[in-house]
Amino acid sequence: MGLCRVEHNLLLVLIHSMSEAIAIQAVSKRYGQLQALDQVSFSVAPGEFFALLGPNGAGKTTLISALAGLSRPDSGSIRIMGLDVTQDFKAARKALGVVPQELVFDPFLSVRETLRFQSGYFGLARNDEWIDELLFKLGLTDKANSNMRALSGGMKRRVMVAQALVHRPPVIVLDEPTAGVDVELRQSLWAFVQELNQAGHTIVLTTHYLEEAETLCSRIAMLKQGKLLALENKDKLLAHSSSREVSLKLSGKLPPALQSLKLRDEEHRVILQLKELAQLEQVLHTLREADIEIRELNVVEPDLESVFVKMMSGGQR
Repeated sequence: MGLCRVEHNLLLVLIHSMSEAIAIQAVSKRYGQLQALDQVSFSVAPGEFFALLGPNGAGKTTLISALAGLSRPDSGSIRIMGLDVTQDFKAARKALGVVPQELVFDPFLSVRETLRFQSGYFGLARNDEWIDELLFKLGLTDKANSNMRALSGGMKRRVMVAQALVHRPPVIVLDEPTAGVDVELRQSLWAFVQELNQAGHTIVLTTHYLEEAETLCSRIAMLKQGKLLALENKDKLLAHSSSREVSLKLSGKLPPALQSLKLRDEEHRVILQLKELAQLEQVLHTLREADIEIRELNVVEPDLESVFVKMMSGGQR
């Protein structure tokens, strides 16, 4: 049956006594002329919900492969729950569950057989109780005896999540887990993952759906061309974007003195871009002087997507 619930809870207590669930120190990796990772260093705290973001080719998958022991860095070190992924590779892999981007499965096995085989890789001979719970939580109970090749893409992805969790790892890496899946699966998956996080599991998420990272994660790392571009608390990262968009519905035309601030026109509204929110006072003063009534005003706060795009394009935060 694997770890019973009491043993699992004791394990999570032990985990939280550690200072780092993941420790990445000066990791570099080159493939020919491509520097996939360049002196990347950061750590993830136990129980943290952490986002690893970057455009295609940024080095995210290379870093995850190194975490999982599928590739070896040219230099630097990686530890999972204090275990070196190279020197203590067996124990380190038991501490980690990875949901990869690609759908990889054995077409001759049923869903339950797939999870039993995965359990066997970690020496768990009697793990059916936890497998049943995973099947239920991921909406797979009625598919337990279905052949893997008969499942839809979304159902296959649910099975891959179950495979990553079958040995109850304290650290879980989700590499684009909701790519190409329907809204229902996305919502049920995040509900389950949040439940795991609240129970003490450390979650690392990579995603191109930045609203997911903004909603779920407390801290964010951004990679670009193999280098760490940002590593900050989500709220602080958003606060770095001092510019604000202001949406105004006016009784007349925008005065010439404010035309340089105009970003665009929308339906019956004008959108201004302010370098800092303090400029709003001057905007209001100018409108009053021009005897133009403000019928509606909205300040649009920056979101993670706007900050991400600006950083990746080389702009200032």
